[in-house]
Amino acid sequence: MNNSKEFKILFFGDLVGKIARKAVAQYIDNLKNTNNYPDFIIANVENASHGFGLTQKNYNELSQYGIDCMTSGNHIWDKKEIFNYINDADKLIRPINYPENTPGIGTKIFEINGLKIGVINALGRVFMPPINDPIQILKTEVLKLKETTPYIIIDFHAEATAEKICVGRFLSEIGVTAFIGTHTHVQTADEHIINNMAYISDVGFCGSSDSVIGMEYSTSLKRLTTLLPERYEVATNPPCIINAVEISIVDGITTAIKRINVKIDMNNEELEVNVETNSV
Repeated sequence: MNNSKEFKILFFGDLVGKIARKAVAQYIDNLKNTNNYPDFIIANVENASHGFGLTQKNYNELSQYGIDCMTSGNHIWDKKEIFNYINDADKLIRPINYPENTPGIGTKIFEINGLKIGVINALGRVFMPPINDPIQILKTEVLKLKETTPYIIIDFHAEATAEKICVGRFLSEIGVTAFIGTHTHVQTADEHIINNMAYISDVGFCGSSDSVIGMEYSTSLKRLTTLLPERYEVATNPPCIINAVEISIVDGITTAIKRINVKIDMNNEELEVNVETNSV
């Protein structure tokens, strides 16, 4: 008789604006009617409030949808009210490699059904704003967390694919459970298991499919062609892309990572098409 217990983690790529918040809420709600509801839900939320940062109102909204942990990145500071509530936001973490005394925390242990899950958020350094070395900071934090739990999830928010691959390989060698790349908003097709660690270079984004990585095409084009500081505007046209990964852990071993790429038509609130559901 097989008594193995599967633990499922669902990780949503960067949420961009209201359309993404509502679509993710609908996606989670749809899962409640299936046998595939995850044990732990993570979402990158640094673009959740009109594309830039996260308001406290939207933090509370996303919490109500069933998201257990919210990661972020370099845009987490874009809404200045973040400084008023980040220290009290028990589901939100910011990149760990900001200087000492930066508000908020970069790592946290969550307890779900008696199982402890450590989550760390970090920023890359290639083509990114100046930041402390993520590799040594991640190594120190992973080894510290492993004294409490063997389950450690990394959100590595970075631009360069090579940096993600290299850092991910390094972390797989010290016992990380999953390494999820974020930031570029373009889902990669390189999900695989390496040294018992789930890996993907970029999980993608959640936002309007009629967009340039979540932003309006017209303003993006004007910015590129004029080189003037045109403010990006969040695209709001449905359907909404949902990019995510589902990670399976059985008896403490990471067994699979499944890439999710679906569209939700927000007009009729139905799951429109399942574009990709690949697994390793």
